[in-house]
Amino acid sequence: MALAAAESIWYPLSLEHTGPGEAVDRTRKLELMNAALERCAERLGDVTEPVMRRYYALHPGGRAAFERWADGHLAQLEGSMVENTLFCLMTWLERPSEVQIILEQSLPHHHHTLEIPPTLFSQFVEVTADVVMETIPPGHGEERAVWADIRAGLVEAMRREALAL
Repeated sequence: MALAAAESIWYPLSLEHTGPGEAVDRTRKLELMNAALERCAERLGDVTEPVMRRYYALHPGGRAAFERWADGHLAQLEGSMVENTLFCLMTWLERPSEVQIILEQSLPHHHHTLEIPPTLFSQFVEVTADVVMETIPPGHGEERAVWADIRAGLVEAMRREALAL
């Protein structure tokens, strides 16, 4: 999808498409997103291990595939995948078109070259977001809602990109 087309898509929480009167809402959403990330980091530290454990539980053949792709550098590949996914999740609110460009470059390459189905990518995003969301305590509904919308928006963008493959 071209950049112009990606920018024409309106995402409910996208801060690229907010007007000056929505600055308070923008600030609040970013605060809520960051609060969850900080709490997650305090509670879990590096989230790579819990994300990968859950991902491999969903995809029993996933570890063998990662080992094949990692060429002896499994921990580095896992860490890179989690880091890139967190970047996309954290950037989604402010710059979804930047994330869309990443998807436009990554999904086709992984699909055509490595024969990795796009659904595995979207499930990786879901697992990563879920690990963060599970650290949100009861009573923090706004925080949970922001993360649910980030998760849903990014998964939908991946679904749309996958349709173009």
